[in-house]
Amino acid sequence: MAVIDEKLVGARILDPSSGASQTGLRAHNERLVLSLIRRHESLSKADIARRTRLSPQTVSVIMRALEKDDLLQRCAPVRGKVGQPSIPMALNPNGVFSVGLKIGRRSADLVLMDFVGRVRKKLNFAYPYPLPEALMGFVEKGLNTIYNTLDADDRDRIVGIGIGAPFELWSWLDQVGAPKDKMEAWRGFNFADAIAIFSDLPVFVENDATAACSAEHVFGRGREFADYVYFFVGYFIGGGIVLNHSIHTGRTGNAGAFGSMPMQVGNKGGRQLIDCASIVVLEERLKAAGLDPDVLIKDPQSWNGFDKQLKAWIDLTAKSLANASVSACSVFDFQAVMIDGRFPIEIKKRLVGETRKKMQKLDLRGIEPPQVIEASIGHDARAVGAASLPLLSRYLLEQNAHA
Repeated sequence: MAVIDEKLVGARILDPSSGASQTGLRAHNERLVLSLIRRHESLSKADIARRTRLSPQTVSVIMRALEKDDLLQRCAPVRGKVGQPSIPMALNPNGVFSVGLKIGRRSADLVLMDFVGRVRKKLNFAYPYPLPEALMGFVEKGLNTIYNTLDADDRDRIVGIGIGAPFELWSWLDQVGAPKDKMEAWRGFNFADAIAIFSDLPVFVENDATAACSAEHVFGRGREFADYVYFFVGYFIGGGIVLNHSIHTGRTGNAGAFGSMPMQVGNKGGRQLIDCASIVVLEERLKAAGLDPDVLIKDPQSWNGFDKQLKAWIDLTAKSLANASVSACSVFDFQAVMIDGRFPIEIKKRLVGETRKKMQKLDLRGIEPPQVIEASIGHDARAVGAASLPLLSRYLLEQNAHA
């Protein structure tokens, strides 16, 4: 199991609404300014001073430095008021780049992402099951491909590699149909050591579903809510938890492990959400009907030709997500439930709509029903979230920038 860098979720400060002018905290104040601009897309110096309670002089110094480093760029002046026009500042997309690696049960994605969360380059590697040696070969070759698309200055702006991977990959033998002796190679595997052989970029590792939640939190609709539950329906379902504008990873880094949530208790034992709301369930239905399940991977943006199996799967998944959402909200009063996954946009719309309907039929006494909404990042959420880890570590505040 790869070691998680505990610093990957950014800095922590005591006062979530203000900056600090003391010498020695300039790095924090720069992160605060960048994070506020990232959240609001663009802000003027006066807006930042008002939101952070930093002095106008301090804000001017910080923003001049950030602009000089190409991290900020000027937007069109805002006219129409008395005095000089206001000049909002925005993140410079070319200011920083990061690399994200998503490791799935059937394929891996390697992406180059810019400072505002746009994927500039994406490479894919399909396999029957993931093995360390083959994956590291893909990463090494992929990094060379990415470097060849950039000039020297842009290559120097790549600040790290983030990895989103399922924890304990060696334990998923039955689900991925892999031989035990080969999957044992993951036990004790260290991503940082393996990548250091061919790259000096810093490496950050996170659970793949938590990484997807990070993508939504940093670059998606998650910015609209202080507290929410996030589900990512992949080959196996996973998720994340956001509390007070901050991703909560828990004591062991496994908070939001919704796949383990019990769905049925009885004589047959406990059945978990992973058995009811994962794409593997749809794959098994297709196999039982004599259909090729590879269509789910070959054309992930268009699922056609298996409407009967798809409808039944959406019905079961929605029912399971509704129950899981109510269970989560009985523990904490979440504002929203956000749903994303490795499926076409129209399938996400159907699944979210059905989940809302199923929730309305449940016994909701004692809880305030959350909003059930579509997450915005989509299929690439795990790779984008992985790529966000170096940015959070070095430039942004993962929390405390919600003014």
